[in-house]
Amino acid sequence: MSTTRTPRARRPASRPGRAVAHRLDLLESMLRVRRFEERCVELYSAARIRGFMHLYIGEEAVAVGVSQALTDDDAVVSTYREHGHALARGVPAEAIMAEMFGKATGCSGGRGGSMHLFDAGRRFYGGNAIVGGGLPLAAGLALADRMTDRKRVTCCFFGDGAFAEGEFHETANLAALWGLPLLLVCENNLYAMGTALARHQAQTDLALRAAGYGMVSWAVDGMDVLAVEDAARRAAEAVRSGAGPHFLEMRTFRFRAHSMYDSDRYRDKAEIEHWKERDPVEGLARRMRKAEELSDEARTVLEDRLVAEIDGAVEAAEQAPEEPVEDLLKYVTSPEGASRS
Repeated sequence: MSTTRTPRARRPASRPGRAVAHRLDLLESMLRVRRFEERCVELYSAARIRGFMHLYIGEEAVAVGVSQALTDDDAVVSTYREHGHALARGVPAEAIMAEMFGKATGCSGGRGGSMHLFDAGRRFYGGNAIVGGGLPLAAGLALADRMTDRKRVTCCFFGDGAFAEGEFHETANLAALWGLPLLLVCENNLYAMGTALARHQAQTDLALRAAGYGMVSWAVDGMDVLAVEDAARRAAEAVRSGAGPHFLEMRTFRFRAHSMYDSDRYRDKAEIEHWKERDPVEGLARRMRKAEELSDEARTVLEDRLVAEIDGAVEAAEQAPEEPVEDLLKYVTSPEGASRS
């Protein structure tokens, strides 16, 4: 049996003062994602970021809440809408922004861009441009941990569109069959690209369907970071204790279009505005103001600090070097199978 000590997951303290500090940390983390994404919109519109880009605006509570339940030793596998996941995992904004600029200092060396963020040191394994492509990878990581008796959790984020892919059903079946330490987090934002969930799924209760594989499953209000954190902690602790895979259906909504190339004509504006009334960032801020835990002055200081952080990330990305031409074939495997690295 392994004797490796597993770091504890971050926990909000029970004392009132520390609980308030924890909520402030949650608010800061969600605001960091929101302001980062908003800056990406500006940079993309100015053609300073190129390629495909999928924004996380509106879904911040999921990444931030789930991250509270994970230790540094746990693994995270993400999707192409992964900026928020990476930031919540602790990947520096500077490394992410440099990657989006295609610079050598990016977290993937400038080779991946928006959809392929990667940080092995923080056990953040993508960023995957293929819908559902991260699911079997997550199962492999979880299987390795089970076979070596490491008490770790592999957390895999994916969307409701990926739920319809064969990769999900194959992964769910094997995870339940083999009792893998896998936490499946489905970000159900109701639209698989431009197709509403009800138009391609006869049963829209995804947690109910996932339970059919024999794993513990439940739905969570994905617009409430405290509800997300509570559910993720319970699920992660169960997975870590050997209770097998767990499935969380995070019912959330993206405020922006599917990608920057999407005209977003398939959603009614009234529907979008309805969900914006449940903005996860402002929802927590309102709750804290009502409880006199957050003043206008403190919010301003927080916003100014995050703006300075993101400004610094943009400046660093602009000044960072391009990959040398002589390194273009580095990490590329030849047809004969010999690495050119």
